[in-house]
Amino acid sequence: MEDNQFLQDLKDKKQSAYSRLLDEYQAKVFNTCLSFVPNREDAEDIAQEVFVEVYHAISKFKGEARLSTWIYRISVNKSLEFIRKKNAKKRFGFMQSITGNMVPMDKSTYFTEFDHPGIQLENKERNETLFQAINRLPEAQRVVFTLHKIDGLSYKEVATITNKSVSSVESLLFRAKKNLQKILAHFYKSEK
Repeated sequence: MEDNQFLQDLKDKKQSAYSRLLDEYQAKVFNTCLSFVPNREDAEDIAQEVFVEVYHAISKFKGEARLSTWIYRISVNKSLEFIRKKNAKKRFGFMQSITGNMVPMDKSTYFTEFDHPGIQLENKERNETLFQAINRLPEAQRVVFTLHKIDGLSYKEVATITNKSVSSVESLLFRAKKNLQKILAHFYKSEK
């Protein structure tokens, strides 16, 4: 399925190959990033980082997996890296507030993008609640849940992207659903 000449042109850093790569993968990469980081500007920045990474690392691509799988892996990893950095900044801000060295924080809502093609919820508030709940899942559960339920990938595709077995993906997805039920039940109880 993969065009060997296309891969070679990418490795040779030909402009036409990169134009084709962007045409074929830009929307997919952006939507994957948006699934993990539901803020348009941040998702665009992460997607850009993904293509920079692809440009620099394409020579290491061995073709053991499909190119699309490899690009998905990079997209997921860059998104998770962004989330980890953001969480580290939050912890730093919390520590500053405790020690009295408060830095002004942006109080505006982080969630700006809710028309992701994989999400069909009724309103912005429910979307924000769902994304907050998903972000509270352990990382492995969050990744498989997002790739399967939000991006619509099959168990097999998720298994390939995450380097896990299909049964492991099924198990993680089952636990993610159970944990989300608990998180959302707790949230809605506290809302009453």
